Amino acid sequence: MKTFLLSLLGMTLAATSALQAQFPVPAENEDAGFKQILTQQTLDQWSGDADYWRFEDGVLIGEVTEDKLLEENTFYIWDKEVEDFEFKVEYRVSDEGNSGINYRSETVDGVKYALRGYQADLDGANRWSGQLYEERGREFLAVRGQITHVRKDDTPREIGSVGEEDELAGVVRDGWNEYHLIARGNTLIHMLNGQVMAVVIDDGEQRAMKGLLGVQIHQGPPMKVEFRNMRFKEF
Repeated sequence: MKTFLLSLLGMTLAATSALQAQFPVPAENEDAGFKQILTQQTLDQWSGDADYWRFEDGVLIGEVTEDKLLEENTFYIWDKEVEDFEFKVEYRVSDEGNSGINYRSETVDGVKYALRGYQADLDGANRWSGQLYEERGREFLAVRGQITHVRKDDTPREIGSVGEEDELAGVVRDGWNEYHLIARGNTLIHMLNGQVMAVVIDDGEQRAMKGLLGVQIHQGPPMKVEFRNMRFKEF
């Protein structure tokens, strides 16, 4: 009997170890492995139009005023090329504001501080927040709530859902919200305040596997967008 019990205990421990290997215990610190990429000490790694961007008390502020309206969207751009990564940032946007976070993007010839590529949308009216839009490219790849597959011909096809669009809109709060982006291979995931908002599997001819990261302020009426606690982790 003793031999049997020891054998059973050994098999149980082996099975437990196998399960732990398959489903590792999450890190106690959700920000483990992330590093702050926008601080007073790292501002020299970023570039943008000083007429519209400023950094105050740990907060990046993009602002369009009545006397300095934009004719083109403008970005504050990190000088590091990103590939497979996770990115977290807190943002706040005015009611009239329209902004986004671009990643795996490229600069635009002839237009200073402009980017072309994947964009995680955010806006004060909360019409677009959470979706994946491709700036100066294929446009809407997944609206809020969609899981899409972008086919070889670069057209997205809905293959699933993470929730109803209007219901997911309620995840976005007044004031500060947190965006969490994951890009791994051809799979792109957008989360807001811990809720998955859109997923894209991009097999299109125009997909991007690496590129620049930057935050946007949109041309249009006077508006303000703020970003803080910007954290980045490479895979």
